[in-house]
Amino acid sequence: MNVVGLRARPSSLKQDLMGNEDDEDSRPWRRRLLSAMKLKVSLSGVTWSSVVRVVVVFVLVVMFGYACYSLPVEKILKDFLVWIKEELGPWGPVVLAIAYIPLTVFVVPASVLTLGGGYLFGLPVGFVADSIGATLGATAAFLVGKTIGRSYVISKLRKYPKFQAIAIAIKRSGFKIVLLLRFVPLLPFNVLNYLLSVTPVPLWEYMLATWLGMMPITFVFVYIGTTLKDLSDVTHGWHDISKTRWVRLIYFLTRCCKMW
Repeated sequence: MNVVGLRARPSSLKQDLMGNEDDEDSRPWRRRLLSAMKLKVSLSGVTWSSVVRVVVVFVLVVMFGYACYSLPVEKILKDFLVWIKEELGPWGPVVLAIAYIPLTVFVVPASVLTLGGGYLFGLPVGFVADSIGATLGATAAFLVGKTIGRSYVISKLRKYPKFQAIAIAIKRSGFKIVLLLRFVPLLPFNVLNYLLSVTPVPLWEYMLATWLGMMPITFVFVYIGTTLKDLSDVTHGWHDISKTRWVRLIYFLTRCCKMW
């Protein structure tokens, strides 16, 4: 058996594949082979989950871009409250509470629902519905921040050493810190939901502290709602802030897409 010949075969095979550098005719074929290999390597990192995420974010951006410039948000909210009042009967408080979830997840102020709860149902029914709804919405945003938007939120928090200190404090006594942050709203409600989502606070502690901590401000808004005389007072001024909120939301979604 020719051992030397066997040892030489790998180098010969490599020469056959890559071609001789001085061989002008083999260069186009070699370039095509290398291009195909690079394309295969680049596509190997693409997964179905990443494709689905990008598609979902793109659809959301298109939807909310359309809503920002086309939909009469103020009228929709007013009609929604009228529908709850006139059509749902005893199910109205339940639907009002559930409506907090999409608004809170998409960083849309839910104060119109809190005022609406006071206007529609008064005390104590409106307070109970709004209190439970705010907790459900905050929990939904918390879970979204822990999964879909976690990378984006963490990248932003690196610029704020103070919040890193808060995260350390939450690790030691999460319930107390979250309760204090809800009692003293140093940050907007929707922003705080996502910031707390990247801290080590357990879900049940977050929910309980949020529910208890939001009670005072929820009571105030519900009481104000009971003093309003018309639904137009509930949604007044919403149109002026809605477009700014939509633009911020679109920016947030596109950044999440970039992080993926």
